[in-house]
Amino acid sequence: MTTHASNSYRVDPHISQRFYINGQWSEPVSPASLPVVNPATETVVAEVARGMAEDVDLAVAAARAAFPGWSASSAASRAAFLGKIHELILERKEELAQALSLEMGAAIGFARAMQVPLAAEHVRVARDLLTRYRFQTLEGSTAIEREPIGVCGLITPWNWPLYQITAKVAPAIAAGCTVVLKPSELSPLSALLFAQLVHDAGLPPGVFNLVNGSGPEVGEAIAAHADIDMISITGSNRAGALVAQAAAPTVKRVTQELGGKSPNLLLPDADFAKAVPLGVMSAFRNVGQSCSAPTRMIVPRDRLAEVEALAAATANAIIVGDPQSEDTVLGPIANEAQFKRVQVMIEAGLNEGAKLVCGGLGRVAGHAKGFYARPTIFSEVDSSLRIAQEEIFGPVLCIIAYDTLDEAIAIANDTVYGLSAHVQSQDLDQARAVASRIRAGQVLLNYPAWNPMAPFGGYKRSGNGREFGVYGFEEYLETKAIVGFGE
Repeated sequence: MTTHASNSYRVDPHISQRFYINGQWSEPVSPASLPVVNPATETVVAEVARGMAEDVDLAVAAARAAFPGWSASSAASRAAFLGKIHELILERKEELAQALSLEMGAAIGFARAMQVPLAAEHVRVARDLLTRYRFQTLEGSTAIEREPIGVCGLITPWNWPLYQITAKVAPAIAAGCTVVLKPSELSPLSALLFAQLVHDAGLPPGVFNLVNGSGPEVGEAIAAHADIDMISITGSNRAGALVAQAAAPTVKRVTQELGGKSPNLLLPDADFAKAVPLGVMSAFRNVGQSCSAPTRMIVPRDRLAEVEALAAATANAIIVGDPQSEDTVLGPIANEAQFKRVQVMIEAGLNEGAKLVCGGLGRVAGHAKGFYARPTIFSEVDSSLRIAQEEIFGPVLCIIAYDTLDEAIAIANDTVYGLSAHVQSQDLDQARAVASRIRAGQVLLNYPAWNPMAPFGGYKRSGNGREFGVYGFEEYLETKAIVGFGE
């Protein structure tokens, strides 16, 4: 039995049992709570207030009342607020990292290096965009004005909790919108800390509101609400479809960042000794719990044995364990339901005849408690198998062989998803040509650095709309043409 280091974050009941509405911490209309489980120990570490439709009504009313003043505020003043929020995230980065590690099992080093700093970047980008974005342009005698769409309902997931909050909240309030946020009920602690730092930044009452709760109770109420003008959801395809259905009667804008089954295509001239280990680590980043994770490694058939050896050596060297340990690379799967899903999919791969290269069913050795999945690699995977078609959302990689470049591209496109893709080649012109043939919203060549300005979003069933940078910002704007403006 493995012992776990103590997490330094302590939940403040003053905020965990309340919602943030109209600039203050407010009691729920009907007292009820939801448990927060530490996936490393399987113990309940907090209880958060559980919202209902009546709580959503109050939050939406506050956002609607605040919208006229906030939308009319200057870009410079909104940028100043965002600048303060950015400063506070960086000042409180350790508390945020500890909360993330507690609520969803992120290794503390990963939370410090990635989860929190990248979340801060979304706020910085939104702030900086306001210094140069042109809200009015001229097309001949017609003025094209971009105006805030209104009150936005934001629904965020459990896998990158703070990162996805800032990716939505920052551009929305930068655009002049007001928001109602529903964070995942499975990882709500970092969201509560974010609400507190928004309050401390002095944002006017009603501009930002938070209601915790479940999807059927709070998410649906937000999606269906007549006084909400736009929904942005990051989540599963099932959740995205339900939100779109609930939103349809009020004809509001719905943007969705949903599932993925991203390919990583290694061309024959790639540096395999470099590309394969990086591909494994990219697929397993955040314990594989990323919609953009490149979980299908598509490789030349005559290099299959080499790829298997490199991939297995990389996976077997990964330290999986206590998220509070500085040595840990991967912590546990974030919750029990997802751990069970990963096990079901590993079993499916075994039953369908894929070759198990490493890992497999069950918990990591030495961990009788905690949702610790074994880093697992399958080879000789046919593109028709479940493990090659369905999003697993865990540390499971499929290696798929190809004989020709056309076949490789066909395999890359052979899913219902189209969120992200990778191409590896020492010939940049060839990599670019292949990228243009892959049906995905983002293609990364040779493992580039993350670019917070690069638009992110999907083709096909991976969603609608884009996030990050100017494209994500413009999702929160309406377009008005004033014809005859220049005459």
